[in-house]
Amino acid sequence: MTTTAPGTGRSPTLEQPAGRRPRRPLTLRRRESRAGLALVAPTLLVVLAVIGIPIVWTVVLAFQRVRLATLRRTGLFGEFTLDNIERVLHTPGFADTLVTTLIYSVGSTAGSIALGLVAALVVRRPFRGRTLVRASMLLPYVAPVVAMTFVWQVMLDPQLGIVNHWGQRLLGWDTAVPFLSQESTALATVIAFEAWRYFPFAFLFLLARLQAVPGELEEASRVDGATPTQRFRHILLPQLMPVIALLGVLRFIMTFNKFDDVYLLTGGAAGTEVVSIRVYEFLTARTDIGAASAQAVVLAVVLVVFVLIYLRFFARRVD
Repeated sequence: MTTTAPGTGRSPTLEQPAGRRPRRPLTLRRRESRAGLALVAPTLLVVLAVIGIPIVWTVVLAFQRVRLATLRRTGLFGEFTLDNIERVLHTPGFADTLVTTLIYSVGSTAGSIALGLVAALVVRRPFRGRTLVRASMLLPYVAPVVAMTFVWQVMLDPQLGIVNHWGQRLLGWDTAVPFLSQESTALATVIAFEAWRYFPFAFLFLLARLQAVPGELEEASRVDGATPTQRFRHILLPQLMPVIALLGVLRFIMTFNKFDDVYLLTGGAAGTEVVSIRVYEFLTARTDIGAASAQAVVLAVVLVVFVLIYLRFFARRVD
């Protein structure tokens, strides 16, 4: 038998404790938010462990005097200094290396997108063997970079390369051209290799967008007498511009940080030293981990500045 509080008619066991508000039931939206957070949490933890912690550690090392021999004794909070940044910025050749990196990144990005666009336009319409042609276009992207750079080195070799053989025999070259060892051709050759190797990346994006363009638009323009150039300029290109802009940002970021292609082709010689190779040289040749980390931080800051400039002045125009 339950008792009731005098004058209230309610059981004391059903009263809420003093000062505690009743819990509101979770809405469907809040339950979905919690479920989404629970699903995403493992991925966030992995990203934090694999990417976030190394980034923080690199930034910390960039402001400390750390050599390879003293790395194990270096803590998270040490004697911070700006000497590494000053040494990196005032090292001879830093400005030239940055300019080379920009030329390499812009040229490779534009070349890969242009080749990808041409390839997408070529295989857009059905023809016999189109599937085989599409698959073969992915070969430069999926093949190991070591194998591809070795093939290019053999092809461009002044004594044994097939390119110089054809050039002297068919084009009348007087002497063989050392494409990868002279400053006048090395950077252009590396840019050509980068554009060739990564054009399938742009090809896949552009081909997917081209196949989504309504056929009625081109059919109507063809009936109105538009030439193929006019159809491409006024119908296809506006449809492709958002994809091209996205590819430009992605490829620029990827190429700006690229190390293996340039290093395997030229080792950074003949005017092809990019910033990532300088980071490698600070780390290996000088065993200066602090300066290498500072160089990496400077590279990241420059890249962030260019991306912000793009987002500020070009992203809205594309939208």
